[in-house]
Amino acid sequence: MIVELAPAKINLALHVRHRRADGYHALETLFAFLTDGDTVSVAPAAQARFTVTGPFADGLSGEGDNLVTRAAALVTAHYALPAALEIVLDKRLPIASGIGGGSADAAATIRALARLHGIAADQPALFKIAEELGADVPACLLGRSAFGSGKGEQLAAVEGLGGTPVLLVNPGVAISTGAVFAAWDGIDRGPLPDGALIERALAGRNDLEAPARAMAPVIGEVVAMLAGQTGVMLARMSGSGATCFALFERLADRAAAAATIRHARPGWWLLESTLA
Repeated sequence: MIVELAPAKINLALHVRHRRADGYHALETLFAFLTDGDTVSVAPAAQARFTVTGPFADGLSGEGDNLVTRAAALVTAHYALPAALEIVLDKRLPIASGIGGGSADAAATIRALARLHGIAADQPALFKIAEELGADVPACLLGRSAFGSGKGEQLAAVEGLGGTPVLLVNPGVAISTGAVFAAWDGIDRGPLPDGALIERALAGRNDLEAPARAMAPVIGEVVAMLAGQTGVMLARMSGSGATCFALFERLADRAAAAATIRHARPGWWLLESTLA
């Protein structure tokens, strides 16, 4: 059995430049990944079976087909591999939350099958498969900090911020990515600047935060609460929401912030982690 981590993804900044003719939006974004997330386990089997476990399994109950099974089907078809697989997804990240859960799961499935069959993880064919599955899947397959352009699939790896303490907070609302993009006001507010990763992140923004806040005003409360904690370098919504994040200077500051927010909002989901 091959077990692959599907790490949570955050967008340190996300600039929407314009809507493309193919319906996607032209983006500039800074991807970063955590050291925690879902896991995907893959093993050869006599008969194909897909199981979802974990605290957020119920959100995927009844799905006979999702990004994990689609990823497995595309990889096995492309490389003419046996399609009978036992796949277990341990779903530990909230669903529809802006931290790449489904995309990360698909990417982990691709990596697991590549390992199982001795396929180099950097093969261009795997990234083509990833792109077929969604705009964030290539970045999740790369699995390291990167500048993304195009619809997010054109990637350039960047250095910096590895080991930075990070706190994720989700107020328990799920938001449709499509609905948030559709509500974007269409104004191009400019590109991401050059420079060191933290400088680019601090100078950037998330153009989807305003429409997401309009749909779920509690996002504003989450960002404000995170920004008000001691030792915060950056607090922002990730992706299309509703998960928000804060980067901290010290582990102790992150732990104190998590304790404060858990006490104030016991119903919210929190994850204490670090950037990979």
